[in-house]
Amino acid sequence: MTISPEAPTLPASTAELEDLDRQHLVHPHQSGERTGRCVIVSGEGCYVRDSRGNQLLDVTGGGNWVCQVGHGRVELAEAAAEQAARLAYFSSFFELSNEKSIQLAARLARLAPDGMGRVFYTCGGSEGVDTAIKLARLYHHNRGDADRTWIISRNLGYHGATYGSGTATGWPGMHQGIGLGLPHVEKVSPPYLYRASEFYGDTDPTDFLLNELEQTIDRLGPGNVAAMIGEPVLGGGGVLAPPPDYWPRVRELLSEHGILLIADEVVTAYGRTGVWFDSARRGAAADIIVTAKGITSGYQPLGAVLMSDEIAETVAGKDAYLFHGHTYFGHPVACAVALVNLDLIENEGLVERAPLIGQWLRAGLAPAAELPHVGDIRIVGATVGIELVADKESKQPLLGRAVVTALQQEHSVIVRDYGPTLVLSPPLVLSQDQAAYASQALVDVLARLGADGTVAAR
Repeated sequence: MTISPEAPTLPASTAELEDLDRQHLVHPHQSGERTGRCVIVSGEGCYVRDSRGNQLLDVTGGGNWVCQVGHGRVELAEAAAEQAARLAYFSSFFELSNEKSIQLAARLARLAPDGMGRVFYTCGGSEGVDTAIKLARLYHHNRGDADRTWIISRNLGYHGATYGSGTATGWPGMHQGIGLGLPHVEKVSPPYLYRASEFYGDTDPTDFLLNELEQTIDRLGPGNVAAMIGEPVLGGGGVLAPPPDYWPRVRELLSEHGILLIADEVVTAYGRTGVWFDSARRGAAADIIVTAKGITSGYQPLGAVLMSDEIAETVAGKDAYLFHGHTYFGHPVACAVALVNLDLIENEGLVERAPLIGQWLRAGLAPAAELPHVGDIRIVGATVGIELVADKESKQPLLGRAVVTALQQEHSVIVRDYGPTLVLSPPLVLSQDQAAYASQALVDVLARLGADGTVAAR
């Protein structure tokens, strides 16, 4: 398979758009080193087109692990238009509600792990994590355990960029220059099997991590810890899947001390890893699940925090008052889109398709494993992490920015770099030919990657 972009025909406004972007937009993760601009104007399936007329193969799910059903789905556009014409917005505060938010909540309760039958809406993952932290602390407070305020998260975990969620995020750059974060947040080590000897020495990884977690709980005081939050599989941290016994043992330890478990499934839910919800499959048995991204495939901003009846009644039941909420809670247009999006995922078998996509990518990327600067290839469902190293013996991290640039410029393929790890999280409609093309493009570029992080010319 080859991609043959049409000859670029620059709209009169292209250069102006790029200049206006530089003048007026401050991008997430922007730095002076990234001065280029790529203005995406349309998409269909797994392809997008930029303002210069270039067709690009998207193996990132819209750049942020979002677009499960692919770009340009008319069904979702029609669902949004129909609902907007009928009722675009009305508050859902107090006793007010709307039919689409009710229908979606019932649908999520049917899909969710057993016991997770209550829903609180947000506009995205960061708001969802903030909400989950509040709910965990309020739950204990309303039960008479007001001292339970500590939240345990993990280094390399990504939980968002707002004040609360950003504090829980285990990326050092998130905290630089902004002063003190949310109080009473403590971090422990992540499961990182590729670097097990570096992180855990000769100790079994799960034994090390559970011992560290238990010591942390003891140091903070078991009666002072409200919850632990973690991604079933660390996404932005490099597609890090834990050992099979990790989450069951974490769950058991937390339960011994009355500590809640918050599963951050913003990335992993709605089919990304081959199941509707990844935490239950791994034995996490979460008390609260945070979701977003794939719930609408990015066609509307929406998140949903799922919880048990017990938690819902404790924080917002007869004898409680939940002083928390956002203007766009249960937005009818977003919920209408989510309902049709879930239909597409279910009716087109995209949950079951995710592992198949992973198999195609595993086969296509097999030659890359032998290349000198590819340290590890990790595949979970339809998500791939390729960790780059200066050499296989030292495992010194090698940044992947040059690989991303070369892939886009030479092969018209878009991937993401998270430091030394290249991440593929394609739409779940990716074809076998598209997977093969993307894999071959990666192998070609990675074969020319040098120890200094540069890619040699073809």
